[in-house]
Amino acid sequence: MAHINLPEGLPGIRGPMAYRPEIAKPLNELAEVLLRSENSLSRGERELIATYVSSLNDCFFCQNVHGAIAQHYLECDMTTLDNIKKNYESAKLSDKIKSLLGIAGSVQESGKKVTEDQIKKAKALGATDMEIHDTVLIAAAFCMFNRYVDGLGTWAPLDREIYVKRGAEEGYANFDLHSSPYTLPEEK
Repeated sequence: MAHINLPEGLPGIRGPMAYRPEIAKPLNELAEVLLRSENSLSRGERELIATYVSSLNDCFFCQNVHGAIAQHYLECDMTTLDNIKKNYESAKLSDKIKSLLGIAGSVQESGKKVTEDQIKKAKALGATDMEIHDTVLIAAAFCMFNRYVDGLGTWAPLDREIYVKRGAEEGYANFDLHSSPYTLPEEK
């Protein structure tokens, strides 16, 4: 049960956003630009960064919702994504994406943990200034989103297949805050 009285039946970030739609609008616009706008990083790669940071923050809802979207765009399965979250260095990813995930992981700990060596390595592997910028901002934004979701004690469906079935959402800026594609958790 959420720590405050949120609209019923809306999991994860949807409940708090329905509670404060005036806050939801700019947060969703930020997510839309970071994750779905034209970019040299694919949507799947950006969703992977969001998923990875959410897994480091142990945010069940965000890592599964964005993980499902990453799976859709990267055309992989849940096991592959779980393995990337556990050890991206040994995953079948480009060295550039691995370097960006390293930067994202440092941001998750503290922005000051990002090193010059990480930036030099990412650039040497082909990362542009914009890709590094967006990686840092995605990681920072998802630290905020994860804490928003978990700090209010929101619920999330535990069946991870529900998220996969949802696939790629219709976007972030225009989704209906008051409808839920998920079912209420079973009463215990």
